[in-house]
Amino acid sequence: MPELPEVEHVRQSLEVLLKGQTVERVEVRLARIIRYPDVAEFCERMAGKRVQRVGRRGKYLLIEWDDDEVLVSHLRMEGRYGIAESGTPVEPHTHVIFYLKNGQELRYRDVRQFGTMDLVKQNELSRLEGLYTLGPEPLEDGFHANYLLQAIKGRKAPIKAVLLDQRVIAGLGNIYVDEALFRAGVHPERLAGKLVRKEVARLVDLIREVIGEAVEAGGSSVKSYVNGFGEPGNFQTSLRVYGRAGEPCLQCGKAIVKGRVAGRGTHVCLHCQPAPRGAAIRGRGLKR
Repeated sequence: MPELPEVEHVRQSLEVLLKGQTVERVEVRLARIIRYPDVAEFCERMAGKRVQRVGRRGKYLLIEWDDDEVLVSHLRMEGRYGIAESGTPVEPHTHVIFYLKNGQELRYRDVRQFGTMDLVKQNELSRLEGLYTLGPEPLEDGFHANYLLQAIKGRKAPIKAVLLDQRVIAGLGNIYVDEALFRAGVHPERLAGKLVRKEVARLVDLIREVIGEAVEAGGSSVKSYVNGFGEPGNFQTSLRVYGRAGEPCLQCGKAIVKGRVAGRGTHVCLHCQPAPRGAAIRGRGLKR
């Protein structure tokens, strides 16, 4: 699933490609992508809209129009946007096509078909399910050690599960949680409420560091992610644990291991991230 860095680069590319462009009509080929309103009304309301700007909140894209409406789009697992010239072949799994006045087409493609779109008024954003409950973003001033200490206070869930909760931090996902916990030397199964202030402060700094580096690198193309220009990210070359099961840790040389935490594949160096008592992901790893 595209996480904050990837969605931010999709946002940036769409801002360049779409700002000032007008939609002539919309073709919806898979109705369930459109959550609100119904497809007929969605297509009717989209006709004639002009793009004012493209924003983002967490993993949501917010395409703002000139009539005070917003298209809220979540890419989920493999959704992607791209611009194509009119008349060029349409790729399989293209589910929504926005025909632009300049002769180009904004095409939404989604192999897994999990993505969603909602067309709402600006004043309805605060009531949109999944959007209004988002926590602060990692690079915002509202995300700091005191905030995270309060958020995890008394929590008996694994710290990874808490960090994946979009109500706690908006935009974090599996890749960057694994990377931040590794840099912080925290095992993902540590109980969140057991972390002390010093550990939390370091974790906050390293979440910011990882996300900042990933945004700078254009995100991570570990599966199918590309931005609106069709360009992949580069941060996957800097990943220290994610996707490296069986490979030597870049810090200590012992093998990275993979298990499951909070239902997600999880990558750990058990030397650099000591396992707590009762952890499912345990062992000593292998020497280089």
